[in-house]
Amino acid sequence: MKNTPFTHKHTALGAKMAPFAGYNMPISYTGINEEHLTVRNNAGVFDVSHMGEFILKGEHALDLIQRVTTNDASKLTVGKAQYSCLPNEEGGIVDDLLVYCIEENNVYMLVVNASNIEKDWNWISKFNTKGVEMHNISDKTCLLAIQGPNAASILQPLTTVELVNLKYYTFAKGEFAGVPNVVISATGYTGAGGIEIYFEDKDGAADKIWDAIFEVGGPKGLKPIGLAARDTLRLEMGFCLYGNDIDDTTSPMEAGLGWITKFTKEFTSREKFEQQKAAGVTRKLVGFEMVDKGIPRHDYEIKDASGQVIGKVTSGTQSPSMQKAIGLGYVNTEFAAQDSEIFIAVRDKLLKAKVVKVPFLS
Repeated sequence: MKNTPFTHKHTALGAKMAPFAGYNMPISYTGINEEHLTVRNNAGVFDVSHMGEFILKGEHALDLIQRVTTNDASKLTVGKAQYSCLPNEEGGIVDDLLVYCIEENNVYMLVVNASNIEKDWNWISKFNTKGVEMHNISDKTCLLAIQGPNAASILQPLTTVELVNLKYYTFAKGEFAGVPNVVISATGYTGAGGIEIYFEDKDGAADKIWDAIFEVGGPKGLKPIGLAARDTLRLEMGFCLYGNDIDDTTSPMEAGLGWITKFTKEFTSREKFEQQKAAGVTRKLVGFEMVDKGIPRHDYEIKDASGQVIGKVTSGTQSPSMQKAIGLGYVNTEFAAQDSEIFIAVRDKLLKAKVVKVPFLS
């Protein structure tokens, strides 16, 4: 099992550690609810150094990205980032990812899910027929996500980059806590605002940055946060988690990701997605709130009033912000309209729920 450069910090702070995507990761420190609300109301620090980062370079870099992703990366200019996905040849999703434009038409950084690093690398390499220079920098890249409404103002003393003015899905490169060449982005996964910082752990940079963040943030209530709260935060926003809500068997059109599927270019499975858009899909990913008391869990069956199976839960939790049970799941399209009544099979009971608009938290 791999450690991140911050593992010793987590254990010293008494974090509950567990294996995640081959890494020893902090799941929680003081409890999910408290950590969740810290991020929603103030600011918290996530170690997400387990994520994967690839650099693609050369005159055909953009062409390769265009052929393997659904979104239109030609729209990106330097300092802009984009959410996208890698479709497979059967109309499913290899992974979802972020595309960062470092140098227009020439240098890009792809940020992929930790559990899919090797899979994604092999998939993209398969289509690299024009000699694009590819570098897997995952093992040497640290990534901290400092999330929450007060994150930018708390961290501003550590950099000359104007954090408060960093627009959503943009990034800048600069010095942070005395460490040069740090990529500072605003592409968070919590819906609470904040930034992410990418840097190489050279000359003790990881310890230096971690310590500086808590030196300025500690007195202002900034706290370390585990991956369990990251999951509840993203779920309140209706953000998909790969392996739960999207995978190799789900299409972007079914998952509500038509907005990142652009038919202005050629890419893997384009024809399948165009057909789905024209004809409609037979199932859709929806958000739902529990009406009856109970918490929906991954893979619980979703049924109609007569007990017929109409889908399954992909993610579910008790929302710390809303104090109610919420979930995401695929249902037959006729049950996907807002306010549709559905039932979650919990043990031997059918618990009533209703389809609602996401994000759950407005």
